[in-house]
Amino acid sequence: MTEALFPVTAASEGETERPAAEKLIAGEPVFTTWNLEERDGLYCGIWRSTPGKWRVTYDEWEYFRLTEGVSVITGAEGNATTLRAGDAFVVRPGFSGT
Repeated sequence: MTEALFPVTAASEGETERPAAEKLIAGEPVFTTWNLEERDGLYCGIWRSTPGKWRVTYDEWEYFRLTEGVSVITGAEGNATTLRAGDAFVVRPGFSGT
């Protein structure tokens, strides 16, 4: 039987990367990702980024909660949503924007 609860903490150094050059719009963002669990198509992890702006396209659902900082998500049609620490958001498959 699999444990029903597991802690969500970043115990390792994580994986560091940058957006692809063709997606970069502004800044020099660096991402760090800690993938903690994957089960039945559900991914759990922690993600951190330095400031910047880049193009994104989602093929999957993503739920996230900001623990610090500010993120501005803008859809291809130009609608911007500003999120701050404590806010939560769901991105649907097919979303594209910055």
